[in-house]
Amino acid sequence: MDKTAMRREMRSRLAALSGDYIESSDAGIFRNVVSLPEYVSAGAVFIYYSLDREPDTHRLVRRALDDGKTVAMPRVLGGGRLEHLRVHSADELLPSRYGLLEPIEWAERIEPEKNDIVIVPAVAYAKDGSRLGRGGGYYDRFLAGCPAFTAGLARNELLLDTLPTEEHDIRVACIVTEKGVIRF
Repeated sequence: MDKTAMRREMRSRLAALSGDYIESSDAGIFRNVVSLPEYVSAGAVFIYYSLDREPDTHRLVRRALDDGKTVAMPRVLGGGRLEHLRVHSADELLPSRYGLLEPIEWAERIEPEKNDIVIVPAVAYAKDGSRLGRGGGYYDRFLAGCPAFTAGLARNELLLDTLPTEEHDIRVACIVTEKGVIRF
Protein backbone atom coordinates (compact mmCIF):
# COMPACT_ATOMS: atom_id res chain seq x y z
CA MET A 1 0.00 0.00 0.00
CA ASP A 2 1.39 3.43 -0.87
CA LYS A 3 1.57 6.28 1.66
CA THR A 4 -1.52 8.10 0.39
CA ALA A 5 -3.67 4.97 0.64
CA MET A 6 -2.15 4.20 4.07
CA ARG A 7 -3.10 7.68 5.34
CA ARG A 8 -6.71 7.13 4.19
CA GLU A 9 -6.79 3.69 5.82
CA MET A 10 -5.39 4.99 9.13
CA ARG A 11 -7.84 7.91 9.24
CA SER A 12 -10.69 5.46 8.67
CA ARG A 13 -9.43 3.15 11.43
CA LEU A 14 -9.07 6.10 13.82
CA ALA A 15 -12.63 7.25 13.09
CA ALA A 16 -13.94 3.75 13.93
CA LEU A 17 -12.47 3.72 17.47
CA SER A 18 -14.94 4.16 20.33
CA GLY A 19 -15.05 7.36 22.35
CA ASP A 20 -14.35 5.40 25.53
CA TYR A 21 -11.20 3.92 24.00
CA ILE A 22 -10.03 7.36 22.81
CA GLU A 23 -10.53 8.78 26.32
CA SER A 24 -8.73 5.94 28.12
CA SER A 25 -5.98 5.91 25.49
CA ASP A 26 -5.40 9.65 25.93
CA ALA A 27 -5.15 9.23 29.71
CA GLY A 28 -2.63 6.40 29.39
CA ILE A 29 -0.51 8.21 26.81
CA PHE A 30 -0.43 11.32 29.01
CA ARG A 31 0.61 9.29 32.06
CA ASN A 32 3.39 7.55 30.11
CA VAL A 33 4.74 10.74 28.52
CA VAL A 34 5.04 12.68 31.79
CA SER A 35 6.80 9.65 33.30
CA LEU A 36 9.49 9.56 30.59
CA PRO A 37 12.89 10.47 32.08
CA GLU A 38 13.49 12.55 28.95
CA TYR A 39 10.33 14.55 29.63
CA VAL A 40 11.13 14.97 33.33
CA SER A 41 14.64 16.30 32.60
CA ALA A 42 13.74 18.33 29.49
CA GLY A 43 14.32 22.05 29.55
CA ALA A 44 11.97 22.56 26.62
CA VAL A 45 9.11 20.58 25.14
CA PHE A 46 8.57 20.90 21.38
CA ILE A 47 4.99 19.85 20.80
CA TYR A 48 2.13 20.29 18.35
CA TYR A 49 -1.51 21.03 19.20
CA SER A 50 -3.46 17.88 18.36
CA LEU A 51 -6.52 17.84 16.13
CA ASP A 52 -9.69 15.76 16.29
CA ARG A 53 -8.96 12.20 17.44
CA GLU A 54 -5.16 12.42 17.39
CA PRO A 55 -3.59 11.52 20.75
CA ASP A 56 -4.39 14.52 22.93
CA THR A 57 -1.51 16.95 23.38
CA HIS A 58 -3.57 19.81 24.88
CA ARG A 59 -3.22 18.35 28.36
CA LEU A 60 0.52 17.78 27.78
CA VAL A 61 0.95 21.44 26.79
CA ARG A 62 -0.77 22.58 30.02
CA ARG A 63 1.30 20.13 32.10
CA ALA A 64 4.60 21.23 30.55
CA LEU A 65 3.72 24.86 31.25
CA ASP A 66 2.69 23.99 34.82
CA ASP A 67 6.00 22.12 35.22
CA GLY A 68 7.84 25.33 34.32
CA LYS A 69 9.18 24.01 31.03
CA THR A 70 9.69 26.10 27.92
CA VAL A 71 7.00 25.06 25.43
CA ALA A 72 7.61 25.53 21.71
CA MET A 73 5.01 24.84 19.03
CA PRO A 74 5.42 24.63 15.25
CA ARG A 75 4.57 27.27 12.71
CA VAL A 76 4.59 26.31 9.02
CA LEU A 77 6.88 28.39 6.79
CA GLY A 78 7.17 28.35 3.02
CA GLY A 79 9.31 25.75 1.29
CA GLY A 80 8.28 22.85 3.49
CA ARG A 81 9.96 24.24 6.60
CA LEU A 82 8.85 24.68 10.22
CA GLU A 83 9.91 27.03 12.93
CA HIS A 84 9.09 26.53 16.60
CA LEU A 85 7.89 29.46 18.65
CA ARG A 86 7.58 29.77 22.40
CA VAL A 87 4.09 29.79 23.88
CA HIS A 88 2.98 30.64 27.40
CA SER A 89 -0.63 29.48 27.00
CA ALA A 90 -3.02 28.05 24.42
CA ASP A 91 -4.47 31.58 24.12
CA GLU A 92 -1.40 32.42 22.01
CA LEU A 93 -2.45 30.01 19.23
CA LEU A 94 -4.27 31.06 16.08
CA PRO A 95 -5.74 29.00 13.20
CA SER A 96 -3.40 28.71 10.23
CA ARG A 97 -4.22 28.32 6.57
CA TYR A 98 -3.69 24.54 7.03
CA GLY A 99 -6.35 24.28 9.74
CA LEU A 100 -3.72 23.85 12.47
CA LEU A 101 -3.39 26.01 15.55
CA GLU A 102 -0.05 27.80 15.47
CA PRO A 103 1.72 30.29 17.74
CA ILE A 104 1.38 33.99 17.07
CA GLU A 105 4.05 34.98 14.56
CA TRP A 106 5.85 37.49 16.80
CA ALA A 107 6.58 34.90 19.51
CA GLU A 108 10.17 34.03 20.40
CA ARG A 109 11.79 31.47 18.07
CA ILE A 110 13.28 28.44 19.88
CA GLU A 111 15.75 25.84 18.57
CA PRO A 112 15.89 22.35 20.12
CA GLU A 113 18.88 21.41 22.24
CA LYS A 114 20.20 18.07 23.44
CA ASN A 115 18.31 18.07 26.76
CA ASP A 116 14.93 18.88 25.13
CA ILE A 117 12.15 16.57 23.95
CA VAL A 118 10.25 16.76 20.67
CA ILE A 119 6.77 15.22 20.47
CA VAL A 120 6.48 14.30 16.79
CA PRO A 121 3.10 14.16 15.04
CA ALA A 122 2.14 11.37 12.65
CA VAL A 123 -0.88 9.80 11.01
CA ALA A 124 0.58 6.40 11.99
CA TYR A 125 3.57 4.76 13.68
CA ALA A 126 5.11 1.33 13.25
CA LYS A 127 6.78 -0.76 15.94
CA ASP A 128 10.24 0.05 14.51
CA GLY A 129 9.87 3.82 15.11
CA SER A 130 8.97 4.69 11.53
CA ARG A 131 6.22 7.22 11.04
CA LEU A 132 3.75 8.23 8.40
CA GLY A 133 3.36 12.00 8.44
CA ARG A 134 0.74 14.12 6.78
CA GLY A 135 2.67 14.17 3.53
CA GLY A 136 4.62 17.43 3.42
CA GLY A 137 7.92 16.21 4.87
CA TYR A 138 7.97 19.13 7.33
CA TYR A 139 9.00 17.07 10.34
CA ASP A 140 11.52 14.99 8.40
CA ARG A 141 13.28 18.24 7.45
CA PHE A 142 13.01 19.60 11.00
CA LEU A 143 14.28 16.38 12.62
CA ALA A 144 17.27 15.96 10.30
CA GLY A 145 20.16 16.82 12.61
CA CYS A 146 17.87 17.63 15.57
CA PRO A 147 19.80 16.94 18.80
CA ALA A 148 16.72 16.55 21.03
CA PHE A 149 15.09 13.28 22.11
CA THR A 150 12.11 12.42 19.88
CA ALA A 151 8.90 10.69 20.91
CA GLY A 152 5.85 9.71 18.90
CA LEU A 153 2.37 9.32 20.39
CA ALA A 154 0.28 6.41 19.12
CA ARG A 155 -2.85 4.60 20.13
CA ASN A 156 -1.93 0.98 20.77
CA GLU A 157 -4.87 -0.20 18.62
CA LEU A 158 -3.39 1.65 15.63
CA LEU A 159 0.28 0.74 16.07
CA LEU A 160 1.45 -1.04 12.91
CA ASP A 161 4.04 -3.75 12.33
CA THR A 162 5.52 -1.92 9.32
CA LEU A 163 5.03 1.21 7.24
CA PRO A 164 6.17 2.14 3.74
CA THR A 165 9.27 4.30 4.18
CA GLU A 166 11.70 6.23 2.04
CA GLU A 167 15.34 7.12 2.58
CA HIS A 168 14.57 10.63 3.89
CA ASP A 169 12.02 9.43 6.51
CA ILE A 170 13.21 10.08 10.07
CA ARG A 171 12.31 7.60 12.82
CA VAL A 172 11.60 8.60 16.42
CA ALA A 173 13.62 7.47 19.45
CA CYS A 174 10.52 6.08 21.16
CA ILE A 175 6.81 5.57 20.73
CA VAL A 176 4.48 6.19 23.65
CA THR A 177 1.14 4.36 23.74
CA GLU A 178 -1.39 3.93 26.51
CA LYS A 179 0.21 0.53 27.24
CA GLY A 180 3.79 1.72 27.60
CA VAL A 181 6.91 3.00 25.87
CA ILE A 182 8.75 1.33 22.98
CA ARG A 183 12.37 2.50 22.69
CA PHE A 184 14.69 2.16 19.70
